[in-house]
Amino acid sequence: MSDSTITAGTAMEAASKVCAVPDPTVLPQIEDPQHMAPGDARELTKVFLLRLDALEEGTREYQYVRNTLIEMNLTLVRYVARRFSGRRESVEDMLQVGTIGLIKAIDRYDTSRGVEFTTLAVPYIQGEIKRFFRDTTWSVHVPRRLQELRIDLARAREQLEGQGVHEPTVADLAAHLDLDEAEVGEGVVASNGYESDSIDRPVQASGSKQQTGFVADLIGAEDPALALAEDILALKPHLAELGDRDRTLLELRFGAEMTQCDIGEELGLSQMHVSRLITRICTHLREVMLATD
Repeated sequence: MSDSTITAGTAMEAASKVCAVPDPTVLPQIEDPQHMAPGDARELTKVFLLRLDALEEGTREYQYVRNTLIEMNLTLVRYVARRFSGRRESVEDMLQVGTIGLIKAIDRYDTSRGVEFTTLAVPYIQGEIKRFFRDTTWSVHVPRRLQELRIDLARAREQLEGQGVHEPTVADLAAHLDLDEAEVGEGVVASNGYESDSIDRPVQASGSKQQTGFVADLIGAEDPALALAEDILALKPHLAELGDRDRTLLELRFGAEMTQCDIGEELGLSQMHVSRLITRICTHLREVMLATD
């Protein structure tokens, strides 16, 4: 890897140099990738994504390229987060979860498709932010009028408690808000859907103060091994249709857990050739699996 350091102002020049350098180990060191001009970031992103696709995962150079891609594209996260600026959640929280979406997009981007990176990244970032809203706000879907009523009830309860009513009843709240008791009762019930109860809450035996366990102990869970077994059975006939070399590549990569470099040495192929072959095989298996669903 090159020891040269560049600034955002010379990013385009660096990108052209990278493309012209035949040695795949030479990369520019970007001094401040988070403050690059959008146009420069787009051009360098293309170069770095191509380089990332050619590198062995886990190497020092792979980590540098991946981390630089993340920093160069944080402006995308800020751009998407601004669309949700009217929400009550903090911008910092949205940026954090949006960055998770950006990382997923980088890890799953396929350079062979020829699609702009932003086309993939923006939906991933939006998805993570929306999932954050879903997981941290209402636990169940309730009508908008009841969501707004929850806020009014919270304020009314606070005001009544300030007046000395320590446990306001539905009747107290209804009188304070000049609403029908049935409507207030519906709002109180709906408010219970705003926050889920903690699964770490201790469970006590009926009529006893002795703790008998936690709520989490009472919740069943899907056995991940069951889904894995189903996937293996569904994949088995498609593996049998592969040629001997393709099956050997999969066995070495996912069975023996050999690196692409080691597989190349074993079979007399380059690491790049091994990477392309494995990508092609996995893409084919994914397509035939989806076609049979």
